[in-house]
Amino acid sequence: MIRLDTGSDTPVLLDVEPGTFVAEFHGPDGVAGPAARDLVGQAVTRPAHAPPLQAHVVPGDRVAVAVAGSVPQDEHVLGAITGSLTAAGIAADEITVLHGPALEPGAGGGSAAYGGDVFDPAIESATAYLAADQSAHPLHLARTLVDADVVVAVGAWGWNAALGGRSLEGELWPTFARLGCRRDLTVVLARRGRHALADWRTSMQEATWQLGVCASLRIVPGRAGTVHAALFGMPDEACRAARTAAGGWCPRVDDPVDLALVTLSAAQGGWPSITRAVAAAARVTRPDGTICIACREAAAPGIIFLRWRQGAPLERLVHEALGTGDPLLVADALQTRLFARSLGERRIVLLSELEQGAVEELEFGFAAGPEVLERLVDRAEATAVLHEADLMFPQPAG
Repeated sequence: MIRLDTGSDTPVLLDVEPGTFVAEFHGPDGVAGPAARDLVGQAVTRPAHAPPLQAHVVPGDRVAVAVAGSVPQDEHVLGAITGSLTAAGIAADEITVLHGPALEPGAGGGSAAYGGDVFDPAIESATAYLAADQSAHPLHLARTLVDADVVVAVGAWGWNAALGGRSLEGELWPTFARLGCRRDLTVVLARRGRHALADWRTSMQEATWQLGVCASLRIVPGRAGTVHAALFGMPDEACRAARTAAGGWCPRVDDPVDLALVTLSAAQGGWPSITRAVAAAARVTRPDGTICIACREAAAPGIIFLRWRQGAPLERLVHEALGTGDPLLVADALQTRLFARSLGERRIVLLSELEQGAVEELEFGFAAGPEVLERLVDRAEATAVLHEADLMFPQPAG
C-alpha cells in the first residue's frame, strides 16, 4: 500500500501487486508546537559555536526580526526569538517583526499571522539606501531593517533541485529589497539560468554584510510542516550548519527508476513547486522514464509554458517574454525554462484538480483517479516515491 498525501482531507491510497519494487523516500522527522519553540529556544540561547542571541543586544536597542519568506511553525519560532529578546531586557515595543514575501509565486511567506508587519517591495518609501554594491549600483532594503540597531535574520534553509541545489528563499536580499531588484533577479535567471546564481550570491552576501547582521537563525524544515533543526550564529556559519542538517532531504537512489511518484509539501503550491518536484524526480528517473505528480493543483500554467508544450521553440519564447518586460510573462518564462531543462524527454502524468482537457492541452498524461497510478506502478520495473518532492534534492549513485 502506498499512501500519497496531496493536501486533501483524504490521502490517495494505492494498492500495488505483491513483489512490485517500490522505494519510498521521506524528508527528516521534525517537531511542531511547543516542542518547536523549545528547539528554537535552545538554538538561540545555547548555540554550539556562537554567542547566544542575548549577547547581541542590550536594553534600549531597537531590534528588527526579519523573517524572509515562509518558515515552518512560524508562530513558535518567533515566540522563542521574542521571548529570548525580552529576557535580555529588550522592551516589547522595541521589537519589530517584519515578514518578507517569498521570491517565488506560490512559495508562501509574507504572512503576519504571528503579528508584526508585512514588507511590501512595491512601496519604495518603505525602503532606505544601504550602500552601493561592487558595480556601484545602490542597494535599498526595508527601512525597518536599515534603521534598527540590531537585525535578527530568520529564514528557512532548503533545496531547489530546479536550480541545481540550494533554494533562493530565506535570504534578506532580495526578499527585503525593492520590487525592481526582485524582478531583475527573475529576468537574469530567465536569461542565464543557473549561471546567474553567482551574481545573486554576491549581492546577497554584500547586503547582509552592509546591514551588519551577526545574528542569523536558519530553520531546516522537517516532514509535514515541522521543524527538523534550528541553527543560530553568524550568517555564513548558520548557513553551513543548516546545509549539513538538511541532508535528510537528499535521499540517495542507487539505480535510476523508470517511474517516479511525487507529492508536494503542504507549505508550497503552484507551478513553481511542481517544477521543483519534477526536477527532484528527474534526478532519480531514467531519461525515458515517467514522472507522476499527485497534487491538488487547479490552475493551468502560463501561456509561455503552454506554447512550449505545444511545440514552440523554448529559446524563442523566453526571448519574446523578456522583450515584453511583463513581470508575469518573464516569471512564466523562467519556470518554463527550469521545467524544460529538468524534464528532458521524460513523460509527465498528472493527478490533480485540473480538468482532463486542460491536462491534455499540456501534452501530459491525465490520471482520472488512483487506479491510473496503480497501473503505472504495476507495469514499472522500479518505482521511487518522493514525498514532498519540492523540498528534496536526491543524490543519484555515482
